[in-house]
Amino acid sequence: MRRTFCAVGGLLMVSAPPAMAQSNDDAAAFHAAGFARQGSEWRKCEDPGTASYVAGSLERVGDLNGDGQPEAVVSESSSFCYGFEGAGFALVSRQVDGSWKLLMEGSGIPVFLDSKGPDGWPDIEIGGPGFCFPRVRWSGSEYREVGFSYEGKACQP
Repeated sequence: MRRTFCAVGGLLMVSAPPAMAQSNDDAAAFHAAGFARQGSEWRKCEDPGTASYVAGSLERVGDLNGDGQPEAVVSESSSFCYGFEGAGFALVSRQVDGSWKLLMEGSGIPVFLDSKGPDGWPDIEIGGPGFCFPRVRWSGSEYREVGFSYEGKACQP
């Protein structure tokens, strides 16, 4: 069974990708992340069928900023599409009107840290191969790189 990985609060969560969205809400989250359903899978990258490909998976991570609305990480794995990191992700947030909004996307595995930026959004360490990763912080309108860290501690790449 193929599995996807998502780090939340320093913990690595593992789950099997769903065959298809379980609800309209899940489908809306996938769409906000830029994924489209192809047969029974959610896909974003144009992987030609390599052995490293794992279809899109939705990981609910809870209410990250305390606004009462859930956030989710949509992930997909493919060395063809995401290079050395081998995985891509999109962080989406459900809005008050029920729609989903893309907050950020990139290659790697997001790790939500205890430190926070404006509006209560957690800093995110974008993990991948190696030991010193980009760290991003919410600016009030977007996530921006603010340095590098490893296991939440500052480092120099």
